[in-house]
Amino acid sequence: MNNDFTKAMAFRHACKIFDETKKISDEEIRYILEAGRKSPSSFGMEAWKFLVISNETLKEKLRPACWDQVQITSCSHLVVVLAGIESVKVETGIPKQRFARREMPEDKLEFYLGLYAGHLDKTLSSDENIYSCTARQTYIAAGNMMTAAAFIGIDSCPIEGLDKNEVEKILDLDTSKFQVAMLLPLGYRLNEQSSQQREPFEDIVEFIK
Repeated sequence: MNNDFTKAMAFRHACKIFDETKKISDEEIRYILEAGRKSPSSFGMEAWKFLVISNETLKEKLRPACWDQVQITSCSHLVVVLAGIESVKVETGIPKQRFARREMPEDKLEFYLGLYAGHLDKTLSSDENIYSCTARQTYIAAGNMMTAAAFIGIDSCPIEGLDKNEVEKILDLDTSKFQVAMLLPLGYRLNEQSSQQREPFEDIVEFIK
């Protein structure tokens, strides 16, 4: 089966250098970010935030803290994907607000809140544990943003190679609220894409009947 989605998946690759002369339009960047915003998350908590950087000076400042990778400065837009910390804590009232969007009776709301707190008891016990959980959630949003970008002919490169503490310091983040999960440079490839290297379908997928 070959369609626009499979073509986008074939187009997407980890772009190693972007064409600095080409910029993503406001409409296109919003389209990509909307794919992230609408992504699924555990308990619907949306424990993420996306910082979108197009300022060249700031990108230059961040590059040394990101293993001096050229994608940081050659991209059109650098999306800093943040994992929520404070927003998932019951005592902030934010989880209750997000459950309440479903307009349920108070007793049912309290039931779900108790279920949430009980299920995530260990996760919510420290900021370190929370980050471990919410950072994983951000990858769902990042994956959808990369596919959305590819769908409209825009390249990306997910980056974990960075000094997390230094990046957070440069961005002056309040790490009790948000912490850096990954970086997602977006733009247009400078060079032709190399062929995708993937293991055979049969080696990766096993059907259990």
